[in-house]
Amino acid sequence: MEVEENILGKEKIGKLMRKFSIPCIISMLVNSLYNIVDQIFIGWGVGYLGNGATNIVFPLNMICLAFALMVGDGASAYLSLKLGEKKKDEAKRGVANGIMTSIIISVIFFIVIIALLPQLLNLFGCTDKIRPYALDYGFVIALGLPFMMVGTTLNSIIRADGSPKYSMVSMVSGALLNTILDPIFIFVFNMGVKGAAIATIVSQILTFILNICYIKRFKSVKLDKKDFKLKGKTIGKLISLGISSFITQMSIVFVMATENNMLKKCGANSEFGSEIPITVLGIVMKISQILNSIILGIAVGAQPIIGYNYGAGKNERVKETLKKVLGLSVIVSTIAFILFQTIPDKLIAIFGSGDEKYIEFACLAFRTYLMLCIFNGVQIPSGIFFQAIGKSVKSAVLSISRQIVLLIPAMIILGNVFGVHGVLSAGPIADGIAFVIALTLIIREVRKLGKTTQISKALENDSKVEKTSQDKIIITVSREYGSGGRYVAKILAEKLGIKFYDKEIITKLAKETGLSEEYIEENEQKRTALASLETDQVTGLSTRDELFIKESELIKKLAKKDSCVIVGRCADFIMKDNKNAVKVFIYSNMEDKIKRVNKFYGVDKEKAEKEIKNTDKQRANHYKHYTDREWKEYSNYDICINSDTIGVEKSADVIYDMIQNRK
Repeated sequence: MEVEENILGKEKIGKLMRKFSIPCIISMLVNSLYNIVDQIFIGWGVGYLGNGATNIVFPLNMICLAFALMVGDGASAYLSLKLGEKKKDEAKRGVANGIMTSIIISVIFFIVIIALLPQLLNLFGCTDKIRPYALDYGFVIALGLPFMMVGTTLNSIIRADGSPKYSMVSMVSGALLNTILDPIFIFVFNMGVKGAAIATIVSQILTFILNICYIKRFKSVKLDKKDFKLKGKTIGKLISLGISSFITQMSIVFVMATENNMLKKCGANSEFGSEIPITVLGIVMKISQILNSIILGIAVGAQPIIGYNYGAGKNERVKETLKKVLGLSVIVSTIAFILFQTIPDKLIAIFGSGDEKYIEFACLAFRTYLMLCIFNGVQIPSGIFFQAIGKSVKSAVLSISRQIVLLIPAMIILGNVFGVHGVLSAGPIADGIAFVIALTLIIREVRKLGKTTQISKALENDSKVEKTSQDKIIITVSREYGSGGRYVAKILAEKLGIKFYDKEIITKLAKETGLSEEYIEENEQKRTALASLETDQVTGLSTRDELFIKESELIKKLAKKDSCVIVGRCADFIMKDNKNAVKVFIYSNMEDKIKRVNKFYGVDKEKAEKEIKNTDKQRANHYKHYTDREWKEYSNYDICINSDTIGVEKSADVIYDMIQNRK
């Protein structure tokens, strides 16, 4: 781990980006090409109505993929967290529960889709002419959904187990087989869209089998039958960790559903009819997804580089990495823009032939809908950049702004006013506004980076002499904000003559990891409602997750070395199996907490209550997320004291007396 961190902080940025970004680009391109290959062969073997059918069925695939990634990415993050905490049994249970959950959800989706496919197709804008093809394609695709979903879930877990190459090989193998089988089933056996669907599910089964075979080869854990017993709390945690991936995929579903229905409605009143717009814009979006996959691969690959150097206070390296990411992304988006504007007829011809209206609309769609695709080179990397530096709100704004907040309303409003041309115009309007938002946020953040952040001095050696007449003692002090708990802990440490750790942990952690104290303090012990959106798309871990793992390791190391008092940081949970640990909780009434916050932290009394509630809520969320326990559940502690009843000094005396009377 140390070597990898040194590389991220010292190696040339260009070399690091080649190492991290190229595999990401390949993986994401494979995902994008998987669907496009079907459409190419269907276009030549069946015609544009067949491609229209795949666009109608595609949202069903995306819904299933959203759930599979939610469970898979959640399980991969859970695996990494629990391994970091040295809790292999819990890590095993998380992986096994993830696999079982994916199986159960996939079977449910299979049953629902088979039973309600005609109604679902109507929901996604199916027309009478497209319906026969969509039913043929959809029923076969539904048969493969369990294999696709479980295979996708396992893919994420395998990557977290330290085998990204195996994960990539299983995906590429499926994609290659699909490419081989598509022309055989469509042209040789004359099976039309059914043939394309069969080729797809056979390929998904191959990926599924390869990933199932990996289960016995897990490096980090060995699964037993008992691990597959479902646990509600474990499943809940997996879902919470994977919710970011779910939201990302579902946003695409909402866009496609809105788009298909608007094109069906507006197209019927145009010279093009409903089927041509639905088919063509679906193809246009999938071609643009190739562009986005390359840009996303560049940005996601650079994510660990940006995250580490930002945390280490090496802002010049952060800016250099961001500059390279944006530069490469803009070059890619510029090339794509030129192609979309100059040869749209040749691009659409890849997917089969059509009449004059088909070609006319294709040229119109490429040139209008993707008019400002060049801005994707800034908007997409910006969202990943803020995710990498732990700015969850900004990352969330950029992630959903174009799809949900801008594109869908623009399609509805402009479509109803200007018809099918209005639906197409929604694309550049959403791209333009999203670009302005992204550029504004990026410029502000880069200006902040200009203010050099200094890495803090290492913790001075503590010269205090620990009492040797007693067995080692570890005291953990959890406290409400403003309760005086920190002062109770400090007085207690002085009375016992042992070490005291609060801010000192931040300094030690900065020394061990190379992260700046300011960065650690900003991201530890806090969990907001949007924290789940910070999840790294490669590792499955958020900034707070990684800090918690490192902080837990440090706390265990400190406790093993000396007697000490540790404030906050879920230390009571981390030390729950330590027989020498005394777990304390300090609380107080709101009136007295307001007085303390006003006196010691200089917060206005009018604002103090809100700050206290907000801080305690974040501490409670943080505690719940990592321990599956309630922060204020008094049974978690050996002693709970209301500091207002007897005062801070007396509270320390009570705990001191209790410790002295311990056998």
